[in-house]
Amino acid sequence: MKSAGSSPEAVDKYIAGFPDDVRKILEQVRATIKRVAPDAGEAIKYGMPTLLLNGNLVHFAAHERHIGFYPTPSAIAAFKSELSQYKGAKGSVLFPMDRPMPLSLIEKIVKLRVEEARAKLKAKKKAR
Repeated sequence: MKSAGSSPEAVDKYIAGFPDDVRKILEQVRATIKRVAPDAGEAIKYGMPTLLLNGNLVHFAAHERHIGFYPTPSAIAAFKSELSQYKGAKGSVLFPMDRPMPLSLIEKIVKLRVEEARAKLKAKKKAR
């Protein structure tokens, strides 16, 4: 049996807990990720929505003034130039809510993460 935090319903509940304007942004981010990774599962991990594809694909979360997007250090490094206008760290980027959400950039990052997840699975199968 899945825990309460390990389902799309748990992600729905997380998103529903925010005001309409923030909820709309979270839904756009979620839809963008799901469009690129339709086979990804959803769960709440580390207290935030997480998309799963052979492990954690990406996390995202709403904060007071930004949407945190956590795609792993490899994705941050791969898109260093495009992400340079945003605050962030080794495995995260902060998208301000007072600016348009860069959905096309999120899409490109998720595509990379899907490729990485598939390569990881292929390597794992090959090692068996």
